[in-house]
Amino acid sequence: MTIAYLGPAGTFTEAALRQVDPDGTDHLPASSVPAALAALRDGRVSSAVVPIENSVEGGVSATLDAVAVGPEVRILAEMLVPIRFNLVATQDKPLSEIKAVSTHSHAWAQVRDWAETHVPQAEYIPASSTAAGALGLLGDEPVSYDAAICAPTVCETHPELVVLAENIGDNPEAVTRFVHLGGPDSPLPERTGADRTTLVIPLWEDRAGALMEILEQFATRGVNLSRIESRPTGNYLGDYFFSVDVDGHVRDERVAEALVGLRRICPTTRFLGSYARADHKPAVVAGHHTDGAFTQARDWVADLRGLQ
Repeated sequence: MTIAYLGPAGTFTEAALRQVDPDGTDHLPASSVPAALAALRDGRVSSAVVPIENSVEGGVSATLDAVAVGPEVRILAEMLVPIRFNLVATQDKPLSEIKAVSTHSHAWAQVRDWAETHVPQAEYIPASSTAAGALGLLGDEPVSYDAAICAPTVCETHPELVVLAENIGDNPEAVTRFVHLGGPDSPLPERTGADRTTLVIPLWEDRAGALMEILEQFATRGVNLSRIESRPTGNYLGDYFFSVDVDGHVRDERVAEALVGLRRICPTTRFLGSYARADHKPAVVAGHHTDGAFTQARDWVADLRGLQ
């Protein structure tokens, strides 16, 4: 039951992993989100944990793209991790002497204002993860930077790193949402009343009203979209798909009806899963969009058709 995650050890993704497997040790750190998904898809691991959305930067493009193509995967659960950052180096030094800083692109976006104020002279060097940037300072191979931005947990497990500044995020309330992924045959999580459903919807035709036709499937059935992002398919310029989160579970009548309508007009829609929200926030449902209302209406039509 090995679980892959965006590594190395000490990333925020590992913190999310510990929420679903707090005592486990059979974990496989992956160098990237696609690498973690590849390990899941080829059977080297049973599941994977990856970031999918940040409250500051929005969707994590590497994850949105990786789950949209290739063999299907299913979201089993989501986890929320508060995001805090430290600036570290291998020796104590004034901030004015830092020449280059390495971290993940999403992390850099969340500390940019602080960096422009306190280390404006420092060049930004992208890293595959926050932990990878920090641990690069401790490796045998020389690196092109002399400081890194990482999670406090990296400093706890590697005391040889010197903390030059703590809690440097521009937004102290920043949170990242992570998902626990399994294979397409994974059991569907039970409905809780505070659920989320994630979909990949290709824009099947580039014409006026195409997106409206998609949105109408949800609006007319009282299904709220909590996130919608467009991503290029990579096939050609102007070819996009939509990554969508909706409030509710596929076992909710209103969500099931919306998916029927959506699949009818867009047969390549991909279902990524229905699962409990980590914040336990229930969906707000109007009376005419409850399960009972849909069942009553369906029974009425069935009676008119002589099917009862």
